[in-house]
Amino acid sequence: MPSKLHGVRSLELLRSAAAIASWSSSFTTSLTRTKQLHALLITTSILSLNHPITTTDLLRSYVSHSDLPSARRLFDRCPSRTPLLWNSIIRAYARLRQFPVAYTLFDQMRHSAGSRPDCYTFACVLRACAENSDANGVDMIHAVVLSTGLGSSLLVTTALVNSYSKLGRINNARMLFDKPRAPDLVLWNSIIAGYGYGGFWQEGLELFRRMRETDKEPDGYTIVALVSCFCSSSVLQFAKGVHGFCLKGGYDDNSYVRSALVSMYSRCRFMDMAYQIFRCMNQPDLVTWSALISGFSLAGQYKEALTLLGEMTSSGKRPDAILVACALSACASIAAARPGKEIHCYSLRTGIHLDHAVSCGLIDMYSKCGFSDSGYLAFELMPEKNVVAYNAAISNLGSHGLFNRAFFVFECMLKDGYQPDAATFSALLCACCHSGLMDEGLKFFNRMKDQFGIESQMEHYVYMVKLLAMAGKLKDAYDLIHSMPMPADSGVWGALLWGCNIHGNLDMGRVVAEKLFEIHPDKTAYRVMLSNIYAAEKKWEVVERLRKPITVGGFQKSPGFSWIGGDVI
Repeated sequence: MPSKLHGVRSLELLRSAAAIASWSSSFTTSLTRTKQLHALLITTSILSLNHPITTTDLLRSYVSHSDLPSARRLFDRCPSRTPLLWNSIIRAYARLRQFPVAYTLFDQMRHSAGSRPDCYTFACVLRACAENSDANGVDMIHAVVLSTGLGSSLLVTTALVNSYSKLGRINNARMLFDKPRAPDLVLWNSIIAGYGYGGFWQEGLELFRRMRETDKEPDGYTIVALVSCFCSSSVLQFAKGVHGFCLKGGYDDNSYVRSALVSMYSRCRFMDMAYQIFRCMNQPDLVTWSALISGFSLAGQYKEALTLLGEMTSSGKRPDAILVACALSACASIAAARPGKEIHCYSLRTGIHLDHAVSCGLIDMYSKCGFSDSGYLAFELMPEKNVVAYNAAISNLGSHGLFNRAFFVFECMLKDGYQPDAATFSALLCACCHSGLMDEGLKFFNRMKDQFGIESQMEHYVYMVKLLAMAGKLKDAYDLIHSMPMPADSGVWGALLWGCNIHGNLDMGRVVAEKLFEIHPDKTAYRVMLSNIYAAEKKWEVVERLRKPITVGGFQKSPGFSWIGGDVI
């Protein structure tokens, strides 16, 4: 009799668990209600029955309310763990970018007695590896997939294609896609998007054509994958063709497609169309706002970018670290200190000033707005510095003539164990140029290759030629140009022409100017510099001949600009 009553009691509890599971799976309750539910499950002994659906739904409810510690405690106390429960906790850590914990859980799951990883487990861990830029991890998971016999799963294959694509290994992704089986629409979308990640628009377009030949009807995700292939103004006509296909097929009604089109036109620098599509959207999300604002900034329309940022924050959207870094870059480009300070205050309120990209953006913004000390303070307050931050600090100090402090930061960088890169030496050589330190510049130029094995790039030669020209060593500068392993560009020759202008060397200036006119025949500044050299020699006929195309209308000087902006954030 007692045994029968216990069975009835267990059945009632299981029925209650099913009802509670239905409630908890909706994820609409607050965190407080979720904890109340958890307490009810404990007091009614439902959790002691190891009801897998109830436990999983409760765990997901905790995760949905960002209470990962409670979710983990629930998981650790569950004696019987299904693949669904394992997948839920692994996915929770992966989404919060706590990749080491996710990897550890995956390894524990592999060696647990009760359950083994399934297709969904592998898909989740592969995505985590890709987001963590862990190429070795993807290779390892791929090997495990093959050993478990799940290599033929379309779900796992799609996850592998996505992971390899995001890591820039499109050939590996293509080999998986080309295996002899019929790909479904999701796999087609993944490989097309993969070529989009790499900027291989021709291959992406060709695969889209092949997909349509198989009578597969594209969906919104296909269009999003396709438009990701177009990322420069040189392919604008093809981008417009894809847009026309969207309009003809009615895909532009999809908000994700519209957002992707805004991003596409922004990358192609066709901001008028990007803005037009954006204005047709009812409630653009943060990604769409970010794409448009970044597009205006990259197109050099900084005022429009900052105005849109103000409009976005007024609508209730909160910019993330990536968008804040982009906005700081726009402020730096037009030396807009006031909106830059407003953005700095916002980053302090939200805590994203600790992000490396934001911190480096603050250093650059304050530097270009003339506040070197504020820029250096932003660097000093970084809890964890990296090479990019050191480079920004060196550039900030050097551009304001504070070469001793710039060199000190460089030595601190080496002392802290960071390896300098090409950008580090560009910042150091620039600091030398601002202070006229030719000997120090030559030492850094030689150390770059001899001590650190970094090959000199075009920018380094520009600074060295300018340093030699400043010191009047025009012949040495000319010889350095001819020793370059690559053809000198207009920046290098322009630095030497500047030196010829300063020191009045007409003979060399004429030779250098001819080189420049071959590269940029329409560049006004070079004509002006050469005419100044002839003017110093009082050769007015030549001066008139050089300047006449400028005054008659053949050439124009790019005007400067300034902006007094309003509130941004």
